[in-house]
Amino acid sequence: MGKILSVNISTGKSVKKHNVNSCTALFDYGLEHDAHAGTELRQISLLASESIEKIRQKGLNVQYGDFAENLTTEGIELYTLPLGTKLQVGKNVLLQITKIGKECPKPCAIFYAVGDCVMPREGIFARVLTAGTISIGDNITICENL
Repeated sequence: MGKILSVNISTGKSVKKHNVNSCTALFDYGLEHDAHAGTELRQISLLASESIEKIRQKGLNVQYGDFAENLTTEGIELYTLPLGTKLQVGKNVLLQITKIGKECPKPCAIFYAVGDCVMPREGIFARVLTAGTISIGDNITICENL
């Protein structure tokens, strides 16, 4: 079982996201008011704090949301989960993993600063199967692996 540490949105693309503590996940769309929400397969992005810590170990003081992730988590090695895995977040939200990793069109500021970025390898994307509110402190449970 994992836990939500930060719920992040942004009003623009190609910018860091900021923590809003709690947000509504909209069915087959993403987080309400987030610039990256939409009907594509990458509706919500997740990155584990354990992955963020790898960049901190290289000397860069990165914060939750700096990788433009919607949900910062702990306790689950997200990038090892197979596509199709369903994640229960809190009491109501059900997500399904649609993509592992991200193709970056150009290296980001984090990559330029330390020569590495974990989001292309360890960030995951999901679509919203069941809508509801996601809040800091919510549990994340792996429901099924396909």
